[in-house]
Amino acid sequence: MGGTSGIEQARKTAEALVHSAGFGNEHSSEAVQGALPHGRNSPQRAPLGLYAEQLSGSAFTEPRAHNRRSWLYRIRPSAAHPPFVRIDNGAVRTAPFTESVPDPNRLRWDPLPDPAPGTDFLAGLWTLGGNGDVTQRTGMAVHLYHANTAMTDRVFSDSDGELLIVPERGGLLLRTELGLLRAEPGHIALIPRGVRFRVELLDDSARGYVCENYGQPFTLPDLGPIGANGLANARDFLAPVAAYEDADRPVQVINKFCGNLWSATYDHSPLDVVAWHGNYTPYVYDLHRFNVIGSISYDHPDPSIFTVLTSPSDTPGLAGVDFVVFAPRWLVGEDTFRPPYFHRNVMSEYMGLIEGAYDAKTAGKGGFVPGGGSLHNMMSAHGPDRETFDRASAAELKPQKIDDGLAFMFETRWPVTATGQAAAADHLQRGYDDVWQGLERNFRP
Repeated sequence: MGGTSGIEQARKTAEALVHSAGFGNEHSSEAVQGALPHGRNSPQRAPLGLYAEQLSGSAFTEPRAHNRRSWLYRIRPSAAHPPFVRIDNGAVRTAPFTESVPDPNRLRWDPLPDPAPGTDFLAGLWTLGGNGDVTQRTGMAVHLYHANTAMTDRVFSDSDGELLIVPERGGLLLRTELGLLRAEPGHIALIPRGVRFRVELLDDSARGYVCENYGQPFTLPDLGPIGANGLANARDFLAPVAAYEDADRPVQVINKFCGNLWSATYDHSPLDVVAWHGNYTPYVYDLHRFNVIGSISYDHPDPSIFTVLTSPSDTPGLAGVDFVVFAPRWLVGEDTFRPPYFHRNVMSEYMGLIEGAYDAKTAGKGGFVPGGGSLHNMMSAHGPDRETFDRASAAELKPQKIDDGLAFMFETRWPVTATGQAAAADHLQRGYDDVWQGLERNFRP
């Protein structure tokens, strides 16, 4: 379903969507009345001639608070498929990343160039870098995507990790096994590990970022002294309701497994779940709903205060990856350098820009622009560029509303190794270090 008519149909479908609200909730949904069994998960005969299937996103014996699973009631069981065969990985790469060595230098990229005609979401995935080891389910990868056509009779699933999709240009209609979701720029969408989905476009082209999280599933961070409310509110996360495809035609199903792409041609659509219940589900979240917590006295807070989602590790407080958003907010700190301060961090940071400008970097050609991104690996010194420093140091400190930009960060405990294609890319900014030139000695003993 490509072209103008396909986009118009996708928009109509997206505008009519309904959702089930809440993060981590036990949702239940049926597209046909009576499809969802009651009182048991796997009756001797599932209703309406459906097949019962459990989809487990955690080990059976993990603590109840961490256990994630959904029961699906589908037209055909997932087991009914032919063998998978290896196909070309395209521009997708997976940890461990060995094409390059970890680089202590600060790196920044312009947006991906426009894709070739006929590029869908999967074909337009391009890996920038990452860390960890996918076979050990540790670490993460940073991908970019660009697309100008829908995935037609093509479905994707990722056995290696969950996919946090951050649209920057163009809306997406995500058709998943559990239902449909709409993700526009300014939203995030999460597809859990192993869930099959197809991406259609709501505009002529689409572009954005993807965090592939190999580790523990993303969850909401603890709030500690903040109390019971703040940051991303659980009720603002939207899960799909059941919507199924009953299609008997060839469909290419592509699975990412231990870093490689595998393909099988089914004789039906695997997006055939008529009803489901559980807490292992895709969701979308509008970043503009983030309840920003900040200083109302002095000093810029640490960026951890802007955490939307976190993937915990075996060390409390040390995330495999955090997803952080710099959303519209007021700055009122007195006698304070208000942009993010100069710092060196044991964590490694990949930052992207969804819209507008970021308050610590100069925008425009050769600067930090929507669709671009920067990588500051552990202990690399970074912070505001010279132009921002000069402006902020001399600014009149009256209450200031920052509402002209939306930036985010993937922050991870391990260094991010750039892929060979990222290290040699034409859109890598070769003069990024120059933004800190001119920060001259002001010391007067």
